[in-house]
Amino acid sequence: MNVSDLFAEEPWQWGLRGDPWLWEEMRTHFRNTPLPATAAELRGLLEKAYEALTEHSLSDEQPFCIERFKHGGMSSGFVSPRFWVETAVPLLLGRWETATQSCE
Repeated sequence: MNVSDLFAEEPWQWGLRGDPWLWEEMRTHFRNTPLPATAAELRGLLEKAYEALTEHSLSDEQPFCIERFKHGGMSSGFVSPRFWVETAVPLLLGRWETATQSCE
């Protein structure tokens, strides 16, 4: 199982309109990355990929725009760090925990 498998099912709700595009980029980014041994390692991988793909830190509080995520509409392309910190990362960590427990 790869980290990208944790992204297979999308969250039921997004933060801003650029978040689904970032989700898909993250999924592609991790397609050849095996699941790490610990949740802390996964969190580190997610933070590093987020920064590499957005040029922003997860600790940034303000939403920001990514040009390549613009697909029409006023708020198109905007990414919500809050969504990633409060929803996406915890969701992915939960999926990691479920996946690693089922492998034991």
